[in-house]
Amino acid sequence: MATGALLLACALLAGAAVAQRVVTVQSGPLIRTEGSHVTIWCNVTGYKEGTEQDFEWSMYLPSAPDREIRIVSTAQSNYAYAVYAQRVNSKEIFVERLSRDSAILHITKVQAKDQGLFECYTPNTDGRYLGSYSARTNLTIIADSLTVTAPAQTLSKVESDTLQLTCEVSRTTVQHTHLSVGWYLRSPEEAAAPPQELVTLSRDFVLRSGGPYRQRMAAGDLRLDKTGATAYRLTIHKLQPVDQGLLYCQAAEWIQDPDGSWFAMTRKQSDKTQLRIQPTDRDFSIQVSTERRSFTAGEPLELRCTIEAQNVPERFFSVSWVFSSSSVAVVGPSAVPVLGPDYIAREAAGQMTVRKEKPNVHLLRLQHLRTNDSGKYICRVTEREKTPTGDFIDRSKRSRNVQITVEALNSNMTVSLSNNASEVLEGDVIQLTCSAHSTVGLLSVVWQWTGVELTQEVASVDRDGTVWHSPTYRERSSYGEIRAEKVRADTFILSLYNALPGDEGQYRCTVTEWLQTGTEPELIWENIGEKSATKNVAVKTVESSFMVSAISRTPSITYGDSFDLLCLVKPRHNPQVPTSVTWRFMPAGPAEADDENQGEFRDLVTFTREGTLQWGEQLLGLGMRTTVDRSHSNTNFRLSVTRAGRREAGKYQCTAVLWRRNYDNSLSRVANRTSNLLGISVLQPESKLKVQKNNQSQVYLEDSRVRINCSIASQTSQESQHAVLWYVRRATGSETDELLLRIERSGAFEYGAYADEERLRRRVQAERLSHRLYTLTLNRAESSDSGTYYCLVEEWLTDPDGAWYRLARESSGLTQVLVRKPEVRLQVEESESNITVEESSSIRLGCSIPSVSSRDSRFSVSWYVEHSDDDDSEDQPGDEEGGRECVFSIGHDAVFGNGNCSPREESEPNSRLQFERMTLDQYSLTIQGARPSDAGRYYCHVEEWLLNPRNVWYRLATNNSGFTIVSVLPQVSTVHSVVCSNESLFYFVFFYPFPIFGILLIALLLVRYKGRNNSKSQEGKNGAPLLWIKEPHLSYSPTCLDPPALSLHPGSVD
Repeated sequence: MATGALLLACALLAGAAVAQRVVTVQSGPLIRTEGSHVTIWCNVTGYKEGTEQDFEWSMYLPSAPDREIRIVSTAQSNYAYAVYAQRVNSKEIFVERLSRDSAILHITKVQAKDQGLFECYTPNTDGRYLGSYSARTNLTIIADSLTVTAPAQTLSKVESDTLQLTCEVSRTTVQHTHLSVGWYLRSPEEAAAPPQELVTLSRDFVLRSGGPYRQRMAAGDLRLDKTGATAYRLTIHKLQPVDQGLLYCQAAEWIQDPDGSWFAMTRKQSDKTQLRIQPTDRDFSIQVSTERRSFTAGEPLELRCTIEAQNVPERFFSVSWVFSSSSVAVVGPSAVPVLGPDYIAREAAGQMTVRKEKPNVHLLRLQHLRTNDSGKYICRVTEREKTPTGDFIDRSKRSRNVQITVEALNSNMTVSLSNNASEVLEGDVIQLTCSAHSTVGLLSVVWQWTGVELTQEVASVDRDGTVWHSPTYRERSSYGEIRAEKVRADTFILSLYNALPGDEGQYRCTVTEWLQTGTEPELIWENIGEKSATKNVAVKTVESSFMVSAISRTPSITYGDSFDLLCLVKPRHNPQVPTSVTWRFMPAGPAEADDENQGEFRDLVTFTREGTLQWGEQLLGLGMRTTVDRSHSNTNFRLSVTRAGRREAGKYQCTAVLWRRNYDNSLSRVANRTSNLLGISVLQPESKLKVQKNNQSQVYLEDSRVRINCSIASQTSQESQHAVLWYVRRATGSETDELLLRIERSGAFEYGAYADEERLRRRVQAERLSHRLYTLTLNRAESSDSGTYYCLVEEWLTDPDGAWYRLARESSGLTQVLVRKPEVRLQVEESESNITVEESSSIRLGCSIPSVSSRDSRFSVSWYVEHSDDDDSEDQPGDEEGGRECVFSIGHDAVFGNGNCSPREESEPNSRLQFERMTLDQYSLTIQGARPSDAGRYYCHVEEWLLNPRNVWYRLATNNSGFTIVSVLPQVSTVHSVVCSNESLFYFVFFYPFPIFGILLIALLLVRYKGRNNSKSQEGKNGAPLLWIKEPHLSYSPTCLDPPALSLHPGSVD
C-alpha cells in the first residue's frame, strides 16, 4: 500500500507537469484465496481540476482475454453484466470512493470464477483525450487450505492451576505465504466487547501479547510454543479468575503482493474452550464409575475413581480400593500400589491391575472375575496436608458403594455331612464325613467350627489333596488329635480325637468345585460352584457330674471344745483324673487391729493332685491344734480343730479342682467347684459371776476414815481374774457416775478423772484383801466426799490361744456415805455487868468461853461498843439498830485487826488498848486513860474456826457475850489538868518557848559582841561600866505533863 501511494504521487506530479491523464491500479498479480475479501484500488491523475471522476470495473477471463465483462460502475447503476448483476445488487461487490479521483473495488466473497484480468476505466471529463484512461491488474484465485482446529471443550480449573491448550494450524498453499497464530479470550461478562488478545505469534515469527498480559508473559506465566509442524501450544501458569471465559485460537495466512505489502488472504478461528476458574478450595469429591455392574465369571472389570478437586497434581492424595471391608490395594501419592494380602497372587499372575491413569483418575482392573468378587467396592481417598505448625492432618472421603455382581458358572453339586454321634463324651472321638454328589470337576473342602460367638477354620483340603490346618488347631494336629483327609474324590473326613468341651458347636464343610479354563500358558482354575453342609455336635463334659459339699455336726461350740469339718467330693468320671482339694477360711466378727485376714477367704491346707499336703498362709490353732486326713477313695477330706478359740470362729468352705492330662502331657484344669459355706461359732462360756448387792448407809465425821467393801460371791472359774472399778455418785444431785479408781486384773491402779478433779489421790486407798474381797478407803473424809459408792467387777478369762477376754461385768450394791461437820457447842458468857471508872483510869473488859465444839478449835474475838444516851436500853449485843463501833479484834490466826471488824484505833505501841489471853477460854481487853467518850455498852463477839482435811480454815459457829455497861466520871478542870489534857496547849506552853528564848539569847550575844568592839574608846574615855544583860534561868521539869504512855503487855497469845 505504501508503494502504491508513492507511485500515485509520482504520477500526479508527472501529470501536472504535462497535463496528461494517468490511471493507475494496484499492481498484480494479486493472489487471493477463494471466499476471502478482495480489494483492488484505482487512482486517476492528470484530469481537469474540479471534476469528480467515475470508475468502471470490468474483467477479462483467462479463457477469453478479449471479452470484456462489466462488473460495477460508480456512474451507472445497471452497469454490470448478468453474471455479476446479482452480486452487485446484493452488495457482495461494490466500489468504495476514497476521494474524487480514488476508489477501491470490494469483492466480499471472492469466487474461483472471479480469477482473471481486472480493468479500471475512468471516463474522460476533459473534452479531449490525452493519456491513459484505464489500467489493468491480474487476480489469481487459489483454494483456501488454511485449517485451524482446537477441540471444543469445557474445562474447570482452580485458581493457581496451570492451563495448556493446543491449536493445530496448517495450509497447503503452493505460493509462499506466512502464518500468524494467536490466542484470544472473550469474557462472558462482556460479550459485546472485543476479544482480549492473549498472545500472538506474528507472520514474522515475533511473539506479542495483549496489554493486560504483557507482564505475565514477561514473568513466564504466559507462553505460546510451537511444539510441532502445525501445533501451537498455549500455556498459562497460575490461573487467575480474570482468565475465565471463552478461549479460541485464530490464525491468518499472509501473502506479499508485488508492491511489497503483506495481505491476509484468510483468517480462521478454532472451536472455543469454555474455561471456568474456581477460587482456591481444599475440598474434594470422589466418584467411582464403571461401564456395568453385572458380570459373568471370567470377564474383566474396570473401576475408575475420579478425584474432583482443585490443583490435584500439587496435592498429596492416597487412594484405597476396598472390597467388602477388606483392602484390595492402596495407591499413595507416589503412585506405587500396595496390594492387600488376598490380591498379591492375582497381581503376580497378571490378573489384576492397579494404576494411576491421570493425576485425578485411578484405575482398578480385575482381568478374570470370580464369583467371590461379587460385593461392594469402595474408593476411599485420603489427603495429607501439612499444617503451618508442621503437623500433618489427614482428611478422608469415601465414595458410594458400587455393587458388583459376578454370576458363576452353573454347578449341580450337592453336599451332605454326617457324624458318628450327635453327642460324645469328653475324651471320645468326633468324626465328620462330608460327601459331594453330582460333581464334574475337582473338589476342595474347608472345615469350619462355629461356637457361641466365634467361627474358626479347622482345616482345609485343596483340590490336589494338600491338607492345611489353621493356626488355632495346628499344634493340636501335630500331636495327631486332629486329622483331615480326602478318602475319595468326593468324600472328606474330619476326625477330632480326645474331644474337649470347647469342641462342642456347629461344624460346617464347604466344598468348592473347580474347573480349569483358559488356554496355554494362561490356564486358570475357575470356581464354578460352592456348597456347604452343617452338623451340630455336643460334648458332654466330665465337670457336669463333678460335685463338692461340706458338712459339720457341731456348728456352735464353746471355747476349748473341738470340731470336725468334712468335705465330700463325688466325681463321676475316670478315677485316674487327679483332684486337688483346698480348705479355706474367713474369720468372723471384728478382728484385732493387726489382723489383716479379716473380710476375705484364705487357704488353710491343700491336698494337691500329686497327693501331698500344702499348708496355706492362714494357720488355725497356731498350726498345732489342726489335723487333716482323707479317705482312700479320695472322696472324703476331713479338717479337725482341737481346743478351738475365737480365732477359729468364722466361715469355712472347701474347693476342689479337677485336672486332665492333655495331649502334650501337660495338666490343665477341667473343673473348679466350691462347696457350701460352713459357719462355725465359738462361744464364750456362761458366766457365773455374782457380787454382793447389799445396800447400806454410813455416816462419818469430817477427818474420819471411810471404808467400803466389795465382795465377790461366786465366779465362773478358779482361773478367773477380776478388774474392779470404783464409782461414786455425788450427793449434790448429779445423775452421772464418776470413775474414782480402777484396779486392773494385773493389780495396776488407774485413777479416774474424778479423783484428779477432787484431789483424792492422796486420800483414797484401794486394797485387795483376798481373791474375792476388795476394799476402798477414804482418809480424812470431807463433807464433799458424801455420795453413793459402788464397785463394778469385770471377770476375765484366757482363751485357748492365751489371749485374755472379758467374760462378764456386774456391779455391787450401793453404799450411801454421809460425811458431817462437828456439832456446834460454842457458848460465850452472857452475864451482864456495870463498870464505873474515873476519867483517866483503866477499863478492864473480859470475855469467857465456857463451851467449845472441838478441842482443835481456834477463836476470833472482837469487842464492840454501842454508844447510847439511854444506858438502860435493852438492845441485845450485835443489834444493828444501835450505833455499834468496833473497838478491838484479833483473828483466829492471832493477828491483831484480823477479826471480823476493823478497830477505830490501830494497834500501835502507844495505843491505849491492852489485850490479854489468860487461858484458852479467857480473854480480856484493858482501855487505859479512860475518857468520857469511852462510856457505852461493851460486848465481845466470838467466832469458832476449824481446820478441814484440806488444811483450809472455816468458820464453824459465832456467838456474842453479854453487855458490860461502862460509865466514865469526869474530873474537875485545873490549869494543870487543862494543860495536860490538851496536847496542843501542852506543847505550846512547855516546848515552844525554849527554842524561842534560845534564838533571842543568841541574838543578844551577837549584838553585845559587836557593841563592845565599837565602844572601847568611849569606855576608856568616859570610864563608865559596860551594860550587862542577864539571861533568865528556866527550869523545866515535866512531871504530870508527860504524854500518856500506852504500853501493851502481851499475854500468852498463841
